[in-house]
Amino acid sequence: MLNEKIEINVPDDVQANWQEIINIMAQLCELPAALIMRLRETDIEVFLSSKSEGNPYHPGDKEHFEGSGLYCETVIKSRDRLLVPDALADEHWKDNPDVKLNMISYFGFPIFWPDQKPFGTICVLDAKRNEYSTVIEQLMLKFKNQIESHLELIYANQYLGDKNRRLTDYLMEIQALRGLVSVCSNCKSIRDNEGVWHPIEHYLIKHPEAEFSHGICPECMKILYSEYAEDS
Repeated sequence: MLNEKIEINVPDDVQANWQEIINIMAQLCELPAALIMRLRETDIEVFLSSKSEGNPYHPGDKEHFEGSGLYCETVIKSRDRLLVPDALADEHWKDNPDVKLNMISYFGFPIFWPDQKPFGTICVLDAKRNEYSTVIEQLMLKFKNQIESHLELIYANQYLGDKNRRLTDYLMEIQALRGLVSVCSNCKSIRDNEGVWHPIEHYLIKHPEAEFSHGICPECMKILYSEYAEDS
């Protein structure tokens, strides 16, 4: 069921997309480091790191999460953005581990799975004082939203396509749905009685058994059949 603890892998094609995102972010913002960090059990690791000059971070670098003192620990625990323009001028941050790598400024946002558990962070760092502009903030928020959209699909597909699960497991989850439910044949979103599309995991709760029909949600219509979406 949805509350069980599982390790969900990010597919290679999605990782490649994310890598391109942080490469573009570092290049456009003229920053040495753009990162996607991920929580793994008791550690926090560099999941992806921009291929930019002067970047001291490498995929697989990790620290014990609790009490690490990292900027990203605060982002994840507060579930909010963090801006540190100059750690050297900030009593709270002047001795944090990233300062040893000469990364004295930081701007980051939390990334969540669709069940609102933390995946990690998306962040940028600089070797000099940086206030980070509104444009940079808007760009990071756009990329954060895109990554979380990918995680919604990965999360749903884990439950719809895990070959190790028995057919009876799927039947039990189908019985958790109520009434005749329309499922997008592409992204597996579900349409409610008001015509609003939702991620499938929001519906996997205990209810009388359901019957399914297939359709296609507006977002997938735009992607797969843009010529029809524009006319509708």
